[in-house]
Amino acid sequence: MEQSTLKQTPIYEEHLRAKARMVPFTGYSMPVQYTGLVDEHHTVRKAAGLFDVSHMGELVVSGPGATLAVDRLVTNDVQGLLDGQARYTVCCNEEGTILDDLIIYRVAADNVLVVCNASNREKIVGHFTRHLKATHDVRDISDDTALIALQGPRAMEILRAGVGDGRAEELPAFHFADIPVFNVECTVSRTGYTGEDGVEIFCPPAEAARIWRSLLGAGESAGLRPAGLGARNTLRLECRMALYGNDIDETTNPLEAGLGWVVRFDKAEFVGRDALLAVKGAGLSRKLVGFEMTDKAIARDHWQVVNAADEPIGYVTSGSPSPTLGKNIGLAYVPTALATVGSPLRLRDPERGRIGQAVVAKTPFYKRAR
Repeated sequence: MEQSTLKQTPIYEEHLRAKARMVPFTGYSMPVQYTGLVDEHHTVRKAAGLFDVSHMGELVVSGPGATLAVDRLVTNDVQGLLDGQARYTVCCNEEGTILDDLIIYRVAADNVLVVCNASNREKIVGHFTRHLKATHDVRDISDDTALIALQGPRAMEILRAGVGDGRAEELPAFHFADIPVFNVECTVSRTGYTGEDGVEIFCPPAEAARIWRSLLGAGESAGLRPAGLGARNTLRLECRMALYGNDIDETTNPLEAGLGWVVRFDKAEFVGRDALLAVKGAGLSRKLVGFEMTDKAIARDHWQVVNAADEPIGYVTSGSPSPTLGKNIGLAYVPTALATVGSPLRLRDPERGRIGQAVVAKTPFYKRAR
């Protein structure tokens, strides 16, 4: 896609001023890195990083019983949420495969915010509208919402400068509240995609650039730096957080993807429940596993998992060097018989034909100290 046809987030000019390397991503021009992927990765693990995630999709479902209505479209329990609480889940089709992974925010019993991946915004808005249009109002508010993620061990300390007190720090994980940030009405959520502590700040697009600049200024002495899509990817991979389009999509189901923990078969009916019960009853033929390379190869997305006869039996969904661990790691779908930690894997580069050696590893690869 031509750079001129790409959409821009409200923080776009700030990225240019910071000399970010911009790339096309889900229809937007987005920063992939500023000072470098590895440097930004370590900054988030050791201090704090600031991410522009305003490309993400947001929709609001409102009307009587909105929580129950949304509950029937996702696998996890939405009914059990309290006001001000959020929950990670997936949204499946009737076949039980994944349309998207989402975070559901219960504002009130009749008001639910749904955050989806940018690449799936149109699909998810359409899916929710088709199922709920007769009973509820479904509004796509993505273009009216900017989203900034402040992540890292010093994130909450830095945020205090913008909030003025400890209200945000008192939020438990996966809780949110309306809290002014630098005197702008925002919604602050104790969520993120890096495995570190931090928040995601929903704010008016017109104020997003000012909040971005103010946070960077307030956090400079604490080591806060902007971070791009490259570091976001390596950070989430170390924590085995799924990336839609790589690790999960409409060809995969949550049980084989290691997301069975977000599938609540004990709740009311939801789209895809019968198909997933059938999958569970039949047993899984493959699983998504973590692996570490045992040679110097770096297995990339779309490498093949092959048997001794070099026949494809699976595939790599995500692969990268791990800046934190100093190892080459990844995720791959493999036959269930090879899914045990310690099982050796042969991985082939389909373009060059070379073979890399790996072993199934325990995940997450990294977990922050509490």
